[in-house]
Amino acid sequence: MPSFIRHPKDFWTGCIFLFFGLAAIIIGLEYPMGSAGRMGPAYFPSVLGGLLALVGLVGVIRSFLRPGEAIGKFHLKELFLVLLAVLLFGFLMRRAGLVPAVLVLVLLAAYASPKFTWKANLILAVGLAAFAVIVFVKLLGLPMPIFGPWFGF
Repeated sequence: MPSFIRHPKDFWTGCIFLFFGLAAIIIGLEYPMGSAGRMGPAYFPSVLGGLLALVGLVGVIRSFLRPGEAIGKFHLKELFLVLLAVLLFGFLMRRAGLVPAVLVLVLLAAYASPKFTWKANLILAVGLAAFAVIVFVKLLGLPMPIFGPWFGF
């Protein structure tokens, strides 16, 4: 890392924000902008991308001005486990239902933490599954199977 970058975390966070902000602006160039009174399809992504790029630019500039700690270890195993949990949730939602999908999501994502304990995370998973059923299925009436075809329902 070059010596003029005094806060690497701010620098790389700013670069990520700049990248996604500028990408939104570039993608929005293909659509008509419109005006503030009559917004076109490019208006919202372009304005939001511009604000995101501005935040990123502030982060990059700030990284040159204030000291900070170096970037720590990149946790690939943990990143993979959380990504796998989200993908499995999407896969299990239709086939196994909401309750098993939430249980797998919470337990697998929590397993990525070094502070993982079975008892606490099982209680959390069951509580979140019950909360999801009450809110999404019962109160909002969304057509989600509580238990899917894999369980014969």
